[in-house]
Amino acid sequence: MQPIRRLTLAVLALALAAPFAHAASPGPQPVAIAAVSAAPQDTPYAPGVIQLAVDLSDTTHRVVNVDETIPVAPGLLTLYYPRWIPGNHSPTGPISKIAGLTVTDAASHAAISWRRDPVDVFAFHIDIPKSTAALRIAFQFLEPLRREEGRSSASDNLIDLQWNTVVLYPAGHFARQIQFLPALRLPGSDWHYATALTTASIDGALVHFAQTPLNTLVDSPVFTGTHYKRVDVSPSAANQVFLNLFGDTDEAVAISPDQIALHKNLTVQAEKLYASHHYSHYEFLFLLSDKVGGIGLEHHQSSENGEPTRYFHDWAGTVFNRDLLAHEYTHSWDGKFRRPADLWTPDFNVVPMQDSLLWVYEGMTQYWGNVLTARAGLRSAADTRDIIALIAASFESSPGRQWRTLEDTTNQPIISQRSPVTWVSWQRPEDYYMEGMLIWLDADTLIRSLSNGKRSLNDFAAKFFGVDSPSFVTETYTLDDVIATLNAVQPYDWAGFLRKRVYELAPTVPTDGITRGGYKLIYTDNEPAWRAGASRNPAMGYGFGNSLGLAVTPDGSVSNVWWNSPAFQAGIIPGMSLVAVNDTAFSVPALRQAILDAEHSTAPIRLTVRRDDAVKVIPLDYHRGLRLPSLERVPNTPALLDDILAPLP
Repeated sequence: MQPIRRLTLAVLALALAAPFAHAASPGPQPVAIAAVSAAPQDTPYAPGVIQLAVDLSDTTHRVVNVDETIPVAPGLLTLYYPRWIPGNHSPTGPISKIAGLTVTDAASHAAISWRRDPVDVFAFHIDIPKSTAALRIAFQFLEPLRREEGRSSASDNLIDLQWNTVVLYPAGHFARQIQFLPALRLPGSDWHYATALTTASIDGALVHFAQTPLNTLVDSPVFTGTHYKRVDVSPSAANQVFLNLFGDTDEAVAISPDQIALHKNLTVQAEKLYASHHYSHYEFLFLLSDKVGGIGLEHHQSSENGEPTRYFHDWAGTVFNRDLLAHEYTHSWDGKFRRPADLWTPDFNVVPMQDSLLWVYEGMTQYWGNVLTARAGLRSAADTRDIIALIAASFESSPGRQWRTLEDTTNQPIISQRSPVTWVSWQRPEDYYMEGMLIWLDADTLIRSLSNGKRSLNDFAAKFFGVDSPSFVTETYTLDDVIATLNAVQPYDWAGFLRKRVYELAPTVPTDGITRGGYKLIYTDNEPAWRAGASRNPAMGYGFGNSLGLAVTPDGSVSNVWWNSPAFQAGIIPGMSLVAVNDTAFSVPALRQAILDAEHSTAPIRLTVRRDDAVKVIPLDYHRGLRLPSLERVPNTPALLDDILAPLP
């Protein structure tokens, strides 16, 4: 038995020694990652023009069939599916929704294998045989059918086609150097369409568009549908602008003569503001639908816009949303013609977008969108002041400004790819829109005050965006360019002004533009008429952010809770449902009345809430009223805000 025992001890000694021997290893090393392709060059795609055929006829399954013919040269070819999408400011290309990809020789129809890049899954590598002069690429884009899959972009009688979802393009070239001949098969010959692209020919339901570079193609979506109206809202013969209405029904697109006049006022006021235009013609693509998802997305010569079917025939109830068209139209100048240098990219994949100046791109657009809406009469000056008050008040009740600079919020589209967040007031995901608006109101009133009313931000708009009209070749800019133009309009420490408001923590609500504009922010129990109308929109719900600190939909679902608000401190969270208010079945009017009653009582407001299967009563010891924000005129001060909102002569 001794030999066996000695052998066992030897094996045990080796086993004990093994971990120590392994610890001496340097550990794993990273695998070298090869570049997917060379950096894009500003040179033409030499093999020739790409033919792109898109078939929208399968409305039953919401399947878009794509057929591309790509001239090629022998060797390795990399094709990209667009990843970084302009207007989204983030890598949101919906690659998960393409399927059925096949590659064949366009002449012999022989199958050619492809392989997806393991690092960049938006890239596809193909070894081109010497005998192949062109590839035929076929695949499907699968439209979302359920809410959790993403925005619905199609219905039985409406389709919003974004070309970036249905194209593969060769790597190695600037997008403007890759030429396409696009064609589109509509679901039927009775379907209408609108786009900024130039139509070459129409054969029944088949539409051929003129040759266009990839960057213009991706920037020129198509709306198509069976209920359609086209309205001319051009400010002049030399500046052609059209409103293209697509609806679920004919009633949805029934716009009145007065409403047409207001939309024409918008283009007139924009022409006066910018003293230029940067498009050959401009197409508002406007969905009026409860079936296709709402949208607001800018393009250089068009825009995608979406509102519920009630938009025109419940005009009093849509005041809050009426700046949508003005916002997206302004982007033709701010964001598309003039674009931050670090946000412009030569293609849609290789160089990532950087969003550092979105407080100009989006913040100033938010400002001019609201100002132009008022100047056009699409929204009254009084209603616009109420909305400015609402925006300022939202920051007063949102403590996220204590830890996050406005500049850092410009990273949010890349951080979250614009997905919702739970604690909006604390995370302040994309405040560069609304806080940016208040900063530019501040700048406008400051210029007017310093110049004794001789100059304003109108002058900045003309100098910065009005150059090279009517060219629509994008011109990039930097922060230094913004500061230089501000100083050219009105000398001041604009670098310090912007540093304090954008790049440093600024816990105080930015209301200087309001006070310098001749108003002050106040809170009352008085509800503006536009807000009462907006509450009829089930999608919007109703906000009690400045009082209880929650927002609730008409069915009782808690959609938002403000950080450290009375509701937050009581344990109410988003996703709960309100079942009852003070022993009365929940309704928005019942909750509103309970807040008003508590203002004259010491008894707490009792909210019965449901979370999953648990139901409990939460008392809220709150007695400060509705605290609805508005702007009150300060006597004996210049009414600069009124001047800003007045139409330009």
